[in-house]
Amino acid sequence: MDFQVLGQEIGRRRLFVIGGPCVVESEELVCEVAGFLKELCSRLHIPFIFKSSYDKANRTSLRSYRGPGMQTGLAALATVRERFGVPVITDVHSTSEVEPVSRVVDLLQIPAFLARQTDLLTAAARTGKPVNVKKAQFLSPRDMTNVVEKLREAGNEKILLTERGAQFGYNNLVVDMRSIAIMSDLGYPVVFDATHSVQLPGGLGAASGGERRFVPALARAAIAAGAHGVFIETHPDPDSALCDGPNSLPLEETARLLEELVRIYDIVSGPQ
Repeated sequence: MDFQVLGQEIGRRRLFVIGGPCVVESEELVCEVAGFLKELCSRLHIPFIFKSSYDKANRTSLRSYRGPGMQTGLAALATVRERFGVPVITDVHSTSEVEPVSRVVDLLQIPAFLARQTDLLTAAARTGKPVNVKKAQFLSPRDMTNVVEKLREAGNEKILLTERGAQFGYNNLVVDMRSIAIMSDLGYPVVFDATHSVQLPGGLGAASGGERRFVPALARAAIAAGAHGVFIETHPDPDSALCDGPNSLPLEETARLLEELVRIYDIVSGPQ
């Protein structure tokens, strides 16, 4: 089911992008990335949703950077929305966060580890905002049927489902491209998280590692397999990023990748 967000159509008829730095490091950073991606997506004539988190509640270590907190982080996201006129999305981790966050952002995101949390899903759905649920690393794509049912029972049909890899042994993820077709059969747009899918959870001991060199290959495969959108965490200097740097794509490399993905999407989807 397609829906409109700030005048942009999000759905199955045109590739769309969700992108930004993993976490709000500063207002200057989010504006730099948002401005770059907006210009790029405008040139490619594809919808763009800006993503960054005010808090990452599931960090590997207690010492890992989580973000600036709700007040500062939401203020930065509001600035992006106002300055660049693009819709914004961010994670919510508890039911108490849903209402204040929904007043600022255009879409709500349920982190993968929380995909089964019924109260959180229901609270997010009842805001009327579109909800993007990341498939948990421990769920099969068919398990997302129950997630969709919870959102629909709460009165919300504006749903995105995101594939982000499945746990494979210790500190490793793999992507089963069949999951894109399986989740697509549920009737809602499917997003491929190209950067978290190359994450190595806890791979650095006190932090997660990642293999960003595989991002383009997996993204191309996912769009060829029928994904409708792509999720990319990107940073001007990933090696200095405060969160998820090893699996983030350098900002300068996003242009070539998105150009390739648009061409693949047009071939797969056929005449519109």
